[in-house]
Amino acid sequence: MTYLALAALLVLPAILLISSCKKEVTPYKTPFFHINVDNKNTVEVLSNRKDIVDYKVYLSAELQFDPITVQYEVIVGNGLLAGRDFDLITTGTTLNFAPGIFERPITIAWKQSTLDPSKDNTIRIRLVSNSKNYIMGLPGPDQLQRELIITKK
Repeated sequence: MTYLALAALLVLPAILLISSCKKEVTPYKTPFFHINVDNKNTVEVLSNRKDIVDYKVYLSAELQFDPITVQYEVIVGNGLLAGRDFDLITTGTTLNFAPGIFERPITIAWKQSTLDPSKDNTIRIRLVSNSKNYIMGLPGPDQLQRELIITKK
């Protein structure tokens, strides 16, 4: 037996062993909705801010062919008052995700105001449910990014 044939006999089983150990990797396919700003679930705005901001709800999923409705709630702390500190431009408590749409805004117009720092100066946007029963927030027990907390300072 030549050295070449002997080497082939030794290398061939090693190649077969390595190739048989290869794992098939499938992409993460659990669809979910989440809300964040720069991948964070808390954000601060200054009391002298006077502009309009879109806080986006995202669908993380493959292309959907049916519309999906997301139910959310807005919880205003006792230190803020609509009309004085902000205006909620987005009306209602539902967002409609048409096929091919992966983000929808909840829009707030901020107004310059004086705040009482001893009060709760937050707005919480909490994702409640959706028409497909997809996960609300990031998958996992903590449900991160199911709620966005905006603190006016």
